[in-house]
Parts: sequence; structure tokens; C-alpha cells
Amino acid sequence: MDRRPLRILYHHRIAASDGMQVHVNEIVTALRNQGHVVRVVGPGAVDGNAQAAGEAGALERLAETLRRLLPPAAYELAELAYNIPAYLRLAREVKQFKPDVIYERYNLFLLAGLALHKRRKLPLILEVNSPLATERAEFGNLQLVPLARRCETALWSGADIALPVTGVLAQQVVARRGTANGVHVMHNGANLAHRTDPQVGVEVRRRLGLGEDAIVLGFVGFIRAWHGVGWAIDALANLPANVVLLVVGDGPARADLTARAAELGLADRVRFVGRMPHEQIPELMQSFDVALQTAAVGYASPLKLFEYMGLARAIVAPDQPNIREVLTDGHDAALFTPDDEASFRLALERLCTDASLRARLGENALKTVLEHPFTWDSNASRIASFAHQLIEDRCGSAA
Repeated sequence: MDRRPLRILYHHRIAASDGMQVHVNEIVTALRNQGHVVRVVGPGAVDGNAQAAGEAGALERLAETLRRLLPPAAYELAELAYNIPAYLRLAREVKQFKPDVIYERYNLFLLAGLALHKRRKLPLILEVNSPLATERAEFGNLQLVPLARRCETALWSGADIALPVTGVLAQQVVARRGTANGVHVMHNGANLAHRTDPQVGVEVRRRLGLGEDAIVLGFVGFIRAWHGVGWAIDALANLPANVVLLVVGDGPARADLTARAAELGLADRVRFVGRMPHEQIPELMQSFDVALQTAAVGYASPLKLFEYMGLARAIVAPDQPNIREVLTDGHDAALFTPDDEASFRLALERLCTDASLRARLGENALKTVLEHPFTWDSNASRIASFAHQLIEDRCGSAA
């Protein structure tokens, strides 16, 4: 059967402009580059539109205000109520756009796509990045826990295809669906277009006032205490004097970490460049000799990890199941025992004192990305293949 370009309705409920939006943009761009027509439906930034990006910021602020002002249970009911306008908007888009498939990024209480899938018999592919009912029950003061779990189970089991981002998360999805049929692990990916002339990293170092002989430890992300950036600062005292730490991002722990560096007499060896536009981050990453993935949620597929790999950086990361799905200690990364600062320091010491090891791990990390492949283009191809198969199966059953 001829596999023509698809018309894909991409549905999400993201108002934030953080890594979640980066993920949406990368998948949408990769699908479009392969010739598919993608209509994005959701709050906030769409297709790089500046006005929509401004609206996204306003929505993010509104959501945060409501979260602060409303009792938690009332806020959760408001999330459920969002399905009414979401369904009406989706229904209009289906009528106008005539999609072949709905592709949705899972969000707790977001049932509009599932309802439309059941009513219009449109294939539904669900991307699952986290077990939000469990996550919010543990860390987000979730009140309507039984209802949230029922919604989550309905979504995970009701989609034709579920795409959890790690094998660890896939085990949870399979348990809720009651079958492994239709469950396919799809890790996040690297954008290989971000690879540029090595001179870029040299220029970044010059701009930041880093010495030519500096060994740069690099971290990208939101700076919370649990990210372990403090470990890297503490480790500097016992590392060669030319080792420096470059932190890209911002967060509540930044002030404390700045004070810690000053207290240890290491302020001149730590650079905080703040939050940067996503398109500028790959240039900064190329100045890293050692890329730090200092912590990772046990079911997550960290976006920056694949960017580090795609840029052939030597990586330090925690030795835990979801990370081992991607990296192998001593081959394409130096893995340390999670929550063990001594193990983390030992990994840093190995890399900071062995340039050939850094080069080998970085080269192998890039090979892993290329050979698996862990790329957005590969993910887009797999999504299209799943969609075509669903369409063909429906046509066959209709016949």
C-alpha cells in the first residue's frame, strides 16, 4: 500500500516554554521535514509565532496564578473543565483539517482527544512522558487522586498506540493497559543539525573569559538543589586548577550555589550564564569538555542527555535503569552511583585527568545516537509508521 504523507493533528496542553515545548517543536519540525502536514492544537506557542509565544507566557502565568489562588481540588476540577473548550476546538479542527490521526502529548485530566478518538473513530497515538497521577500525588499536592488515576488509566488504555519515553515507564503503561500490545518505547532524541564547526566552542570560551587550557564541566537545566550542581562546585577544590564549571540555566538554588562557590574561594572557577534561548544552548554545550547529568527522575528520558550525546560530549550521569537504556558505563559515558557524592567525584576525577578518555566517551556517545538511532528524525519516522499501520488496519477491518 502506498504510504502517502499524513495529516496529523498534534494535541497538547502545554503553556510553559521550557523543555516540554522544545520536545513538541522538535517532533513537529521532524514530521514536517519528512513531508507530513501537522496542525498543532493547544495553548501557547505554535510554529514559532511570536504573538502565540506571548500568549503562551500569559497562559503560563495565568495557570500559575490559579494554582496559587484556588484550593487544589478546585484547580483540578478546573483542569477537567478545560476539556469542554478543548473538545470543541479539536472538533472544529477535525472538521476543517480532516486529519488522518491524532497525536497527543499526555497530560493529566486531558480527555478531549480521547473523547474525539472514540466519537470520530480517528486513530490516537499517545506520547507518555511521565506518570503524572503518581508524580503529582507525591510532589504536587494532588487531591482527587482516585479520579486522576482513573483518567490516566483511561488515556493510557484508550489510545491505539502508547509511546512511553523509557522502558521503565513502559512497564507502568503496560500494567495499566493490561497488555503490551500497542506499547512502544520512544526515547527522546538529538537534533543532529545542532552540530557545527568545533571553532564555535572555542569562541564561546573566549566570550566567557575561559582559558584556552580550561577543562569545562558543563550543566544545562533548571537549577534545583536536587540536581547536584553543588556536588560539582564542592568537587572543584580537589580537581586540577584549570577545571571550571559552566552552568546554563536558572532556578531557586542559584543564589545558594553562588554563595557556596564564594565560600570555598572558587567564585572565579564557576560561571552562571543564566537562562538562555533554546537555540543558543547547543553553542554553549560545544564549549563543554564534560557534560553533567547530575540527577535524573527514574522514569524520565532527559532531553539534554541526547543533546550532549549528539554533540559528542563526554558525559557523567547516574547509573540507574532508565539511563542504562541509553548509555553504557566506560563505553559512552562515566556513570556514578545515584545519590553517592563520592562516586560522582570519582567519575569527575577520571575524566578531568584523562583527555583520551573524554574523547573516546564523546565519540562513542555520538556513535550510539547514530546507530540506535536516538534522533528526532527517527522518532518522526516511527510515529508515521505507527500511524500508517493504524490507518491500514482500520481500512482492512472496514473492508
